[in-house]
Amino acid sequence: MSGRRRPGGVWTACPGRHRRLFLTKTDLEIPVSSRQDIRRRMRAKRRSLSPRERADAAARMAGALLTHPLYRGARRIAAYLPADGEMDPVPLMERAWLMGKSVYLPVLVPFGHNRLWFAPYRPGDRLVANCFGIAEPQIVHRGRIAATGLDLVLAPLVAFDPEGHRLGMGGGYYDRSFAFLRRRRAWRKPRLVGVAYAFQQVSALPAQPWDVPLTAIATDAGVLRCTAL
Repeated sequence: MSGRRRPGGVWTACPGRHRRLFLTKTDLEIPVSSRQDIRRRMRAKRRSLSPRERADAAARMAGALLTHPLYRGARRIAAYLPADGEMDPVPLMERAWLMGKSVYLPVLVPFGHNRLWFAPYRPGDRLVANCFGIAEPQIVHRGRIAATGLDLVLAPLVAFDPEGHRLGMGGGYYDRSFAFLRRRRAWRKPRLVGVAYAFQQVSALPAQPWDVPLTAIATDAGVLRCTAL
């Protein structure tokens, strides 16, 4: 076994047969009977991946996005630390630091009205668990910015469709925090890029009036520009 140091702990790669995570016709035909049903299926499929499969998929996803103008032109990038089998954006964070970009992680604050703020993050920074058990930077007021101050947001998701509709965990934090982007004529940034495995794509998601569409989705199969914008 071999391991590599990563922000927030040690990731250990298990030896195993290489298997690409192709998008199949079955994945695209998942019925959209309910959001909870989609969440249950996709979360189970993510968790079934081996550490090696997750790492290989993350490397392919990062390779596809690294050369994309959405990433290369961004100076302030928000990301996340993966949990529950989510696609890992840490390779993109590591490259961002090397390129002199600023990386931020979402934080929950008591006075934030259930919206996210974003704290700067560097390797070795102290992390604490929030009320959901998710690691986030220990809150420091200096340097923390609102969503409007970002250039690019790498957003986790449970499922997505080609129009850029995103299904999250159900808390609504990203939709509330970036609701201003629905007024596209007034706000050009940040760009929201969903980060996922290709198999998380479905043919269509039941959209809600408060949903904020994604600009693009980066997966292990490439970068998909969304059609809803």
